[in-house]
Amino acid sequence: MNGEDNDQVPHHPEDKTNTELEESESAPHKADEEEAEVVLSDLELNEIIENLCLSKVEEFVLLGYEHVTGKEIWDCVSDKYRKTGVPSLHQIVNDILSLKSTQFMNWMTISMYRGAQF
Repeated sequence: MNGEDNDQVPHHPEDKTNTELEESESAPHKADEEEAEVVLSDLELNEIIENLCLSKVEEFVLLGYEHVTGKEIWDCVSDKYRKTGVPSLHQIVNDILSLKSTQFMNWMTISMYRGAQF
């Protein structure tokens, strides 16, 4: 190792020159292009929402609420969309995953008083 082998040593990514950095920053990222092109069908969206609701059911079962269904979870979450309309997917995902058991039980109680059948 007399210093002549320096060209064979791989360079650290942070050692890029300014022109290399400018080129890499200005070039479109392939992942960004793929994300922009992804459009989900209604069937795929329904499947995603159903899986999220079933995940929440599993959580509630672990907390001792054994008779909860995915449909009940969705009915609870979507109840507030009746007045405002259906929000974006990220809001729906957040509403499902952040649903607390106390919120759900309050909704169930109110629904029973309103005469909804279970």
